Amino acid sequence: MRGFKFIFVILLSLFSISMASDKIPAKVLYVIDGDTIKVFISGKKESVRLIGIDTPESRKNKRAKKQAREFNTNVNTIVYLGKKSKNFVEKLVRKGDVVYLELDVQPRDRYGRILAYVWLRSGKMLNKEIICSGYAMPLTIPPNVKYAEIFRQCFRKAKLLELGLWSDI
Repeated sequence: MRGFKFIFVILLSLFSISMASDKIPAKVLYVIDGDTIKVFISGKKESVRLIGIDTPESRKNKRAKKQAREFNTNVNTIVYLGKKSKNFVEKLVRKGDVVYLELDVQPRDRYGRILAYVWLRSGKMLNKEIICSGYAMPLTIPPNVKYAEIFRQCFRKAKLLELGLWSDI
C-alpha cells in the first residue's frame, strides 16, 4: 500500500507539471460572476473572462436588460439566474485555488480582460463544467473557437435535461 501511495504522489506531481507547462498558473482571488473570475497572475490582479460561455448578468445593467428581452423575461429574473450561475462557479473555485489558464488566438478582450479556458487542478475545464451543468449558454467569438463545438453539445444536452438554469426557465 505504501508503494501505491508513492506512485500516486509521483503521478500527481507529473500531472501538475504537465498542466503547468502549457498553461499559465494563476491563483483565484474571487468569482466576479458566472463567466468571469479575478486572479493573481504574474505579480498582479487580473480579470479572466471564460472563453466560449455566457451567463446571465448578476447585477442590473444594460446587458441584463438586453438578456431580459432575449429571454422574454424581466431584469429581476435575469439577475436571479445570474446569481445562481455565480453561486455555482463559487462551488467550483475558491479563493486561493490554483487554476491554469489556456489562451486561444486572441489573449484579451476590448476591456483588457484575459480570455482563457480555465483548468482546475482536477484536470477539468471550468468553462466546460459550467455549461455542461446548465449554468451558461455558448458564446463563440472568433478567433477563439477551440472548444466551441464541445460547448454547443454540452449546452444542448443541459437544456434537454433541464439542468441548472434550465430547470427554472
